[in-house]
Amino acid sequence: MSALPSSRICGIAAALALTVAAVFTPGRAPLADNAGPPQASRVVAVGGSVTEVIFALGEQDRLIARDTTSIFPEEANALPDVGYIRALSPEGVLSVDPDLVLMLEGSGPPEAVAVLKKSGVAVADVPETYTAEGIVAKVRKVGAVLGVPEKAEALAEKLEADLSAAQQDAEGKSSGVRVLFVLSTKGGRILASGSDTAADGILKLAGAENAVSDFSGYKQLSDEAILSAAPDVVLMMDRTGDHGTSAEALFEHPALGQTPAGLNNRLVKMGGQYLLGFGPRTAAAIRDLAVELSGIRS
Repeated sequence: MSALPSSRICGIAAALALTVAAVFTPGRAPLADNAGPPQASRVVAVGGSVTEVIFALGEQDRLIARDTTSIFPEEANALPDVGYIRALSPEGVLSVDPDLVLMLEGSGPPEAVAVLKKSGVAVADVPETYTAEGIVAKVRKVGAVLGVPEKAEALAEKLEADLSAAQQDAEGKSSGVRVLFVLSTKGGRILASGSDTAADGILKLAGAENAVSDFSGYKQLSDEAILSAAPDVVLMMDRTGDHGTSAEALFEHPALGQTPAGLNNRLVKMGGQYLLGFGPRTAAAIRDLAVELSGIRS
């Protein structure tokens, strides 16, 4: 048998050392139920809406780091970035020496999350459902873990009222409008949002109709599927640089260009975290989206 290169041996040894150190870190206990470690003061937030909730609760002084999606409020950008929510590394998260990690449901990859949960650092999963009730549940969970349930209840009640009012304001403004949410147009392939997604959830809250709800998650659409969907408008995240798409470029797509949206050059763009975050700003996002769609309906 040939010997392993010394560089690979060193890499394996380092990885084993990290895992052993993570699993057997003394003096810390895994999180139980909803209670965080007493007076946790070194908190890492993973998930933009989790970070927004922490700020809305007035507990931001306990934050020491955040993930890449945590870009609001502006002050959050001054915190160290531990990586993208779905591509975390245990090393990155543990390098800031947290005593609590608040992690939005769906964070990953699973192997990294498993190592973090064995590391001795308290880890709390924050539920994510794309409904008004889900936002309120998220606030209550974060508040419970941080040990500020009274603050959380006050914020939850305010958001319940705001979300209800926003839905009432949106009612009738965008009903009957068929919306195609396009996540990506890379290579001329249209990746669109079906049911059980944040995009589908925000369209429902705004009273609009998802033009492609016969599948779950995100899916590349054939030309036939796009023509059958017949969207009145295309909705996209407002991106810049290489990820940005103009209405002119979008509707050069042979199928999209033949839909009502394409024939009328109807493209709406909104900030991704604002539109799809399902956090404290969602009531405002519902109102803004409904206003955009009301013009199309008229």
